[in-house]
Amino acid sequence: MSVLRTLLQDIPIPQMVRIRQKFDGTRLERPTEDLERELAKPGAIDRIKPGQQVAVAVGSRGVANIAAFTRTTIDAIKRAGAHPFIVPCMGSHGGATAEGQKEVLHHLGVTEEAMGVLIRSTMEVVQIGQLPNGLPVYVDKYAYEADAIVVINRVKPHTAFRGKIESGIMKMISIGLGKQKGAEACHQLGFKYMAENVPAMARIMLEKLPILFGVALVENAYDETCIVEVLPAAQMEERERVLLEIAKSRLPKILFDQIDVLVIDYIGKNISGDGMDPNITGRYPTPYAHGGPDVSKMVVLDTTPETKGNANGVGTADFTTQRLVDKMDLAATYANGLTSTVCAPTKIATTLENDLYAIKAAVKTCNILDYTQCRLVRIRDTLHLGEIEISVNLLEEAKRHPDIEILSEPYNLPFNSEGNLV
Repeated sequence: MSVLRTLLQDIPIPQMVRIRQKFDGTRLERPTEDLERELAKPGAIDRIKPGQQVAVAVGSRGVANIAAFTRTTIDAIKRAGAHPFIVPCMGSHGGATAEGQKEVLHHLGVTEEAMGVLIRSTMEVVQIGQLPNGLPVYVDKYAYEADAIVVINRVKPHTAFRGKIESGIMKMISIGLGKQKGAEACHQLGFKYMAENVPAMARIMLEKLPILFGVALVENAYDETCIVEVLPAAQMEERERVLLEIAKSRLPKILFDQIDVLVIDYIGKNISGDGMDPNITGRYPTPYAHGGPDVSKMVVLDTTPETKGNANGVGTADFTTQRLVDKMDLAATYANGLTSTVCAPTKIATTLENDLYAIKAAVKTCNILDYTQCRLVRIRDTLHLGEIEISVNLLEEAKRHPDIEILSEPYNLPFNSEGNLV
């Protein structure tokens, strides 16, 4: 028996209970129809002229209904007599390669076949300006050559900084459309100044590029679309500020303030830019953001297929599994840190042979006297917090919470013969 097994063999894992957390579930019943109505409003499709080449910028996040929203936008542009095409709008994601970014879109259901248009993917950029602090402003070559540009993205709190503009249409323009070089430039001075640099870069791009409007999406706590708005370029920044506050109010959370061990089944770029959303875990890659629970030890068990080996965020955890490490594409993961300048999340957490020992390691090190009293929470990922698992010693607290429903009797976590959860 290895020394690690010897150290961990007697560490108990508490029994668990499945619960349902209740959040505001307001959503759009027919989101694409709502988008069609928004596109028909003044300042949207009416700004597109017949014959124009229109770049539709689509990002890498797992945004609800993203394929349907993209197709709806493309179809509206076609009806206006223009010629749309898709531009991957994701900074350095997809391994910072043209083919990799096209593959990311493919995993989101945004394919040439499904959308009925070409995807023009390149990492070539054109410099169109410079901020007063010296940072260059870049834009995707195909978008630069287009007659018009439309951007689609979700508005939500950022994972590494706070500001009036965080993650949304403006960031999609400044960092997404800037490709790897634009993302690198925007991150160059660090997240301390991102709240200033993101909108400043976007303003220059809005001034110098034919960006007509953005399709802004807000999701509820269940990863469902609750707001879709078309933001004309002139109103974009002001309206996005309002949508960000709404998005913050709709953000899901773990309804326990203190957690000894948080187990996360999957991390991935399709879930969050940080693999897992720090707004949910309370673990941030920089000191410029805050919020979420107090978590003593965190475990991540696996990566999503959609992330294609990019395990950015694994370094934010305390423990991981050999299975996750074996799936890592180190180049894609490290490219994330080299571009963002935040490299702690791309480090490899302390690695155990399987799920069983990774969880035991977290329990052993969570700094409590009685391991049987470990306050353990397990979630699938940070996008899905409706149904989660909690340890039995959280049960009484859960019963007193008005927004928690108990779904099961206590049970032992099921591990297979290889020590992995089933």
